[in-house]
Amino acid sequence: MDKRFMTRPDVKQKRLGDFLDWSLTTISQTDDKSMRDIIVLDGALQSLAKLFKHGKRDDLLQYAPTIMQCLEKKHLSESNQAMLRKLGVKLIQRLGLTFLKPRLAAWRYQRGNRSLAANLSMSQSTTGAAAVTPEVETQELEQDYDIPEEVETVIEYLLGGLKDKETIVRWSAAKGIGRVTGRLPKELADEVVGSVLDCFSFQETDNAWHGGCLALAELGRRGLLVPSRLTDVVPLIVKSLTYEEKRGACSVGSNVRDAACYVCWSFARAYEPKELEPFVSQLASTLLITAVFDRNVNCRRAASAAFQENVGRQGTFPHGIDIVTTADYYAVGNLNNCYLNISVYIASFPEYTKAMIDHLISMKINHWDGVIRELSTKALHNLTPQAPDYMATTVLPQLLPMAVGIDLHGRHGAILACAEITHALYKLGLQTNRSVVDTISPECVDALKNIHQMLHDRKQYRGFGGELMRPAVCGLIEKLSLSKMPFKNDPVITGWQWLIDDTIKTLHLVSSGVKDAIAVAVVSALSALCEEYYQAQPGQAESQIQDVLVTQYIEGLKSPQMLTRCGSALALGCLPRFMIHSKLKQILEGLQQMCAVSQEEGSFTEARKDAVRAIAQVCVKAGVCADSSPDSALCSDNVTEVYGALLNCMNDYTTDSRGDVGAWVREAAMTSLMDVTLLVASSAPEILLPDLVKSMMCCMAQQAAEKIDRYRAHAGYIFLSLLHSTDPAVLHIPHREELLSIFPVETTTTLNWKSPSQAFLYITQLLGLPQYQYHTLLGLTVSVGGITESTVHFSSQSLFDYLRKIQEDSDALTQFGDTLLNVFRNNLRNDRVSIPFLKMLNQMLANSCFEIFTTQENHPFCVDLLALIKEFKKTKDISKLRACVAVFCGLIQFQGEVRKKVLSQLLMLLCHSFPVIRKTTASQMYEMMLTYDDVIDPEVLDDVMTLLSDTNWESDIATVRTHRNQLCDWLGVPRPQAITKQSPAQVS
Repeated sequence: MDKRFMTRPDVKQKRLGDFLDWSLTTISQTDDKSMRDIIVLDGALQSLAKLFKHGKRDDLLQYAPTIMQCLEKKHLSESNQAMLRKLGVKLIQRLGLTFLKPRLAAWRYQRGNRSLAANLSMSQSTTGAAAVTPEVETQELEQDYDIPEEVETVIEYLLGGLKDKETIVRWSAAKGIGRVTGRLPKELADEVVGSVLDCFSFQETDNAWHGGCLALAELGRRGLLVPSRLTDVVPLIVKSLTYEEKRGACSVGSNVRDAACYVCWSFARAYEPKELEPFVSQLASTLLITAVFDRNVNCRRAASAAFQENVGRQGTFPHGIDIVTTADYYAVGNLNNCYLNISVYIASFPEYTKAMIDHLISMKINHWDGVIRELSTKALHNLTPQAPDYMATTVLPQLLPMAVGIDLHGRHGAILACAEITHALYKLGLQTNRSVVDTISPECVDALKNIHQMLHDRKQYRGFGGELMRPAVCGLIEKLSLSKMPFKNDPVITGWQWLIDDTIKTLHLVSSGVKDAIAVAVVSALSALCEEYYQAQPGQAESQIQDVLVTQYIEGLKSPQMLTRCGSALALGCLPRFMIHSKLKQILEGLQQMCAVSQEEGSFTEARKDAVRAIAQVCVKAGVCADSSPDSALCSDNVTEVYGALLNCMNDYTTDSRGDVGAWVREAAMTSLMDVTLLVASSAPEILLPDLVKSMMCCMAQQAAEKIDRYRAHAGYIFLSLLHSTDPAVLHIPHREELLSIFPVETTTTLNWKSPSQAFLYITQLLGLPQYQYHTLLGLTVSVGGITESTVHFSSQSLFDYLRKIQEDSDALTQFGDTLLNVFRNNLRNDRVSIPFLKMLNQMLANSCFEIFTTQENHPFCVDLLALIKEFKKTKDISKLRACVAVFCGLIQFQGEVRKKVLSQLLMLLCHSFPVIRKTTASQMYEMMLTYDDVIDPEVLDDVMTLLSDTNWESDIATVRTHRNQLCDWLGVPRPQAITKQSPAQVS
């Protein structure tokens, strides 16, 4: 209803009554079943709400009871429509305000004035009598003021709205509670506050907690929550700040925590510091815990803002300014930063240390989200130096029963936490020359040792739980090994080794999402276990366990399960140097066999990737010695084999349903080549043969010219790293001086290899270096003839720029043509290269890149090229045939017999068995005639073009052949003769 309607002095009471009668009739006769009734009911409720907001109380008071009764009968709180429930709450609260006289509760708590100027100008000489007068008047007013019975119904309705399932309803109810309470006497208002506090029962849902927090915030900021109530309210708010209830695979409560932050924010503005001083410790600790450890970024930021507000307005929060500077709105946005960095800084203040540790133990290491559990354990590791005695004597004994408890998530987090805390205590002990067993009790040491056996006896390594337990216990094995626990020759070592080996063998049985994490945990555990417990003497392995492990993992490389091969390769790569000594040849042979591109029993791409990485890891750990035995170090006798295996992997272009999975192997091979090369160059550069360096750099150049941005960038980075390496310097790089002029040292940081517009400008310059030309052109082929628009555009543009520079240099162009033919000749049966090559060649011909060759009849380049392209005439690949047609049409510009042969091939394709090829050939020939009109006799040109355009080349072969033969006659090309297959009897 228009606001002016109610403010005009000439509005008659009858018109108001008519409108209210219509509204009541509408509300009574409609329901929320049909969309039409919902819209009508929504309009009526909105009109009434506006009416009671802007209308005069004296005019509306007589109608309020009737409307209240109508709403009670309507039971809007049970409606399925959230908007109707919200409008019902809004209307009810405004009816309640109509029942109550408009007055400002004089009993409310006031913290000075809103205006700073008013505060400063207030007289400091206020007399005691003046201060007593308002209180006396308030008591008199409250004694003379009767509260209508309907107000109780209003408050009950609003309290019910605080528990609604929709936030908009709860928020409206909370504001209504604040408005109505502000007009009540002090005793009744206190009863309302008590009813709001009933929402904070653990029998209530998260909706009630959220509504209760909103209501408390509204009451607090309006001064209606008197300081005497803070002893009841603050503990509930502290619980709300960490409220979280698990529901299935997730949890609820983020809205409660967010609203609790709003309460703390409102308290900071509402109360004098002396009123909140008894609760500062609780509020500050809990706000910081929420700001740092909450999973939800909105809650972290809300808690940070509330803490900052309290620091600014209360001034009593310990170390407030320092913490606000570190844990500001933007800093708490990153979860890792919160757990691993900010928490450590805050815990450096003793007031917060134990509270943060206790929260992590009680609520975070058993969290439903695995990321939170893992971050919590790392945070405990970082917090251990702040309270080492507390960790050793209180936290660790508290965690050990949880580590073998019944709750899966709690068990997982507790195991990881035990591992991290033990390792942190060990590192602290190093500073005082104390071992970890001197810090923790013998009972804790035994409990840590028995965790694996208890889980094994309970069969808790199986199923879904095993996917959490296996990496957790592997993490425990790693940390206890690094902590040098005194378990050498203890039976528990055998159990740990069994877990590692069994996990490698059963990796294929776990869910795909956790396979990588489990493999990483297993490898880390194995490395630490070997380093600590398998040395007979420093630097010397126990021969028996060495033979068993190496043989076992080499056999695992032959497993039919791909993930077992991956795990075995990773295991070999992580073995310490003393475990590799005297076994290097055996290990490298196994890994090299795994790296073979073609596997009869399957591709095993991921296993080849891990094997390639393992080769470099094994070589780096074994070291380099030119005159050493091949069984002990990388030397002159085995360096060629190692490079051969890695260079072969640079040609892995395996594809499957996931795409170019061979790129994973190529990327690993590039990294491994760089690691091995820098190792050899620094220790024994004399065994780094020129041919090996040349092959490596050429392969890097090829990869740096290819189409996939990520792998092009990786290859470019390694290419420049090897080129500009000075300590050690890589010898025998072909054309080093020319490369340094093309790639100055600043390109190592400024050149963005992922950007085609930058990368190809540099890489095409390698075409001018003879030793790089073939491989660079091979890489450019798949880029220029690819399908990604930006890559095709910039690569072809850079290539044509280079060709334009050598147009007048016959020798350079001839050499380029020969290289081009070699690329084509070597990849005739390789569709990955041949199809993009034809597309690239078509662009070259269209751009007249070989114009100098067209002046000679039967130039060798075009003769050889035509002979190679004719190899595709029997293919069934549509895309390849179309590319061939386009190239044939481009080759028409060459003179001599080549032109006749090209026309012959095109005319044969006009009668191809595929109708789409016949149509494509006719269309391309038509465009060819328009482009190269001088290659056809002008007397027949119009007839040829008319026949090409008007004929339906998709009709039957007999009809098409007639038209094709006519074209042959006009163009002076012999008609193709059909080859009839002879029967075996005729042949005999």
